[in-house]
Amino acid sequence: MSNRPQAKVFVEGRYRKLTRDLPQTVFHCPDCKGHPRRRRGCEKCEGFGKLTRDSVQELVGWVLGKGFGTRKHKFHGSGREDVDVRMLGRGRPFVLELINPSVAQPDLAALETLVNERNEGRLEVEGLHFSEKDRVRVLKEGKHAKRYSARVRIDTGTLDSEKVGEALGQRVTLQQQTPSRVAHRRADKVRERWVELESVEPLDEGQFQVTVLTEHGTYVKEFISGEVGKTAPSLGELLGGLECTCEELDVLEILQEGGEPLEERAGWKAPTPFGAGLDEA
Repeated sequence: MSNRPQAKVFVEGRYRKLTRDLPQTVFHCPDCKGHPRRRRGCEKCEGFGKLTRDSVQELVGWVLGKGFGTRKHKFHGSGREDVDVRMLGRGRPFVLELINPSVAQPDLAALETLVNERNEGRLEVEGLHFSEKDRVRVLKEGKHAKRYSARVRIDTGTLDSEKVGEALGQRVTLQQQTPSRVAHRRADKVRERWVELESVEPLDEGQFQVTVLTEHGTYVKEFISGEVGKTAPSLGELLGGLECTCEELDVLEILQEGGEPLEERAGWKAPTPFGAGLDEA
């Protein structure tokens, strides 16, 4: 890369989100849209202009922006998780687009360390390296399967080990109508998606932990609950007629479209799994 600053610089890596109160991008208030004048009297956000204090975009962008000498940036993720969903495992690929930087080649390793030190327990980034514009399209248009882990509450019924055994390892096709929670921004239609139940582990007090492999675009919370018939079959139906609620959800892995491991490009360094050093402490 030239030592001369360019109009735009692209930095690629992965992030792990370790908390359940952090959106991927700036979460502007839906009423005032964060407008400097309108937000002053906004009751929904109480003048803050946002519904959360910060985001992955801001926590990464503030540090890298200062390193590159610019306050302008755009965040491009390979999909996104809900605010209350953690992103674990090897993390989610992203590209940060830095606009009109005044510094061409800051120390990316040092910036990566600084992001992680400032956000310990909330956010980790790995493998920061220079990228290019074409990678934005690849990440945003790619259709990636995902592996999830969920803690599920049983509202009605009892977990049956025989039914669990029958459901495990079977790739099932779902019919999913657009969930109510995203109906304001998604077309109301029925989508066909596959899911594969990988493990079910009973917990205390009418709960269990489930690991599921899903096609891109699957609404996992609604697969678990069924949302009054909008997703069929639901997890509860596959397990013998239970009624269930998703209590907590984590993304464990971003995969290729069919569920195979994601191929990494040159320049990526494999991250140390989160928590790997705990046994050595």
